[in-house]
Amino acid sequence: MKMIPFVKMHGAGNDFILVDDRAGDFPIDDHRRIAAMATRPDGIGCEGVIIVQRSETADFRMRFFNPDGTEADLCGNGARCVAAFALEIGAATSAKMSFETAAGLVRAEVLGGQKVKVAMPDPKDFGDDFVVAGVPHKIVPVENLAKADVVGEGRRIRLSEAFAPAGTNVDFVLYRKPNRVQIRTYERGVEAETGACGTGSVAAAVIGVADYGLSFPVHVTTVTGYDLVVDGVYDGETFSSVTLTGPVKRVFSGAIDWDGLDMVSE
Repeated sequence: MKMIPFVKMHGAGNDFILVDDRAGDFPIDDHRRIAAMATRPDGIGCEGVIIVQRSETADFRMRFFNPDGTEADLCGNGARCVAAFALEIGAATSAKMSFETAAGLVRAEVLGGQKVKVAMPDPKDFGDDFVVAGVPHKIVPVENLAKADVVGEGRRIRLSEAFAPAGTNVDFVLYRKPNRVQIRTYERGVEAETGACGTGSVAAAVIGVADYGLSFPVHVTTVTGYDLVVDGVYDGETFSSVTLTGPVKRVFSGAIDWDGLDMVSE
């Protein structure tokens, strides 16, 4: 029996399983069991599995897996949670830290009051309400967020030929000048509406600044009722110094029978 210790956390209602793999013995290539960990109700249940590994160039390395077992380049709320987790386990030795991701180096600071700020990769390829904020997002502006067909229309856009083969996340966004955003997200890899999305919040904010007359800092209200703050610099053509700040919470810790997950995932 192989028991895997973990910590469950959430960032603005976006929940994650976090595992300390600095010893290098986590079965990182067993994506089926990683997906089984994330399954509700048979596994622990989460919207992402985060593995902390050693790094030669930063405090640590963050690996992020969607609930379907696929690996993603970055998760904004996950990055905020992993910063708090890394400080807790000693992977980072100060409140200010840097860590490797597949989207590049990320810098973070654990603040007081259970808040964490992360410096996000500079958004790129934005145009026609689309932006890569670490991962791709298609923004759909709406006037009535409650009536948005997040699952049906979100899945259609996510799987459309325009974004093949990798697909995209889809954010339904209500903009309110001068700096307010409400958002609902259909998340690629979750294949459902998610409680919050950090990279989606960044994407919605920068599109709001570039195309809809908003100004930094932008306050983004998630469907779970949390407030995320996106700040940055926009020179009329490019964005830089973009940060995402918001709450994180440690929910519980435990250990799961890795071998037993094989039965759950079949």
